[in-house]
Amino acid sequence: MSAHIPPTGPSTGPAEPEPRIGDAVPVAAVEPDAVPGSPQARGFLPLFVLAWFGVTLALGTISGASIPKALAFLDDATKGTNLSIVAAVGGVVIMIITPLFGRLSDRSRSRFGMRRPWMLGGAVVALGGVAILATGDSLAVTILGWSIVQLGFGATNMAVHALLADQIPARIRARVAAAASVSGGLALIVGAQIVAALPNDARWTWFVVPGLIGGVLSTALVFGLRDIVRTVPAPPLRVADILSTYWLNPVRYRDFFWAWACRLLVTMSIVSVSIYLLFFIIDQLGIPKEQASGVQANALIIFTVGNIVMTVLFGWISDRTGRRKPIVLVSSLLSAVGLGVAIISPDVTVFLVGIFIVGAAQGAYVSVDIALMTEVLPSFDEAGKDLGIVSLSYQLPQLLVPIVAVPLLALGGGENYHALYVAAIVFAVLGGLAVLPIRSVR
Repeated sequence: MSAHIPPTGPSTGPAEPEPRIGDAVPVAAVEPDAVPGSPQARGFLPLFVLAWFGVTLALGTISGASIPKALAFLDDATKGTNLSIVAAVGGVVIMIITPLFGRLSDRSRSRFGMRRPWMLGGAVVALGGVAILATGDSLAVTILGWSIVQLGFGATNMAVHALLADQIPARIRARVAAAASVSGGLALIVGAQIVAALPNDARWTWFVVPGLIGGVLSTALVFGLRDIVRTVPAPPLRVADILSTYWLNPVRYRDFFWAWACRLLVTMSIVSVSIYLLFFIIDQLGIPKEQASGVQANALIIFTVGNIVMTVLFGWISDRTGRRKPIVLVSSLLSAVGLGVAIISPDVTVFLVGIFIVGAAQGAYVSVDIALMTEVLPSFDEAGKDLGIVSLSYQLPQLLVPIVAVPLLALGGGENYHALYVAAIVFAVLGGLAVLPIRSVR
């Protein structure tokens, strides 16, 4: 339920009046295709997908390729432990700020809208962190720079995700989410290829190039979005409200809880592989670190080929049939199969087969996952806050996986990636089973 009213103050946006969200309305109580935002210009969806691509490229490349490569060159003997520390600290930062920024974004009264200031400001802050990463060459500086990058692009990412509930009707949401997911997969390929192509003696470029791409593309959406403008003050923000930013009652919102748990476990499975992918290639497949980035880039290409095909296919199937749960369950189990193949791989070729299976499974999963999460949100009125809690389900693994990985990798004398991959299989299976108790979505 929303009323269309003109924004207060000088008009800097489109001539069309901006919407204002009223009292919180349960998702089930509104029309299936209703969104609180105003109709968007024709270029909005391409800009939305490009912004998703840009933020994913920046975050995924820096965390999955640039930082691991820098740490391998810094100290090969301690690279695994150092990466776990960097990832865990970054995970704490993103876990704290995303729901909080989502709630503050919902309350924003800027004449530029609720989401646009966060997208633009986040990109600026993130580029500051990129500059620190590019100029530093120690573990402490890497932790500082990555934390600032997470802070900045975390704000941008929160705002972009909130647009799924703000601006995109349910009838096309799975397809738009699938297109965004495809762009995210392509972003990882492009980012890995960029880092592999950059010279080994120009460390700063490993961070600056992906950071600039992410900043530019996410900022472009700022100028193509007809944002929601809040024209009335939000209720005073109490301490209890801040604490509730990180919590939704799992008994009252049972379906939301199970969808959240599903995403948490599936993401833990994938993060267990993606964070340590470069080191698996170096230590388990015996590829020299000078050449490992190229193999990593090829693995991401294979992953994304399977991912794109299945994302497009199952996004269409899901929207046509209205079914989400069976796709989530089957894709999670298939991901476990692919991880099993990767564990037993005697060479690069078999390993790539396993990665292809995992990529295909993840493609099917992400084609419906985002649509599923938006359909179990408690309300549209606090979509930013609620989607911030959703974001915790794929950001918390950045903290939990490194903590779990340290003792697993130490088993049997160290660098035990087989134990880590077995844990990833368990996470995938449990994630698939978690979708079964959801009742409001088929």
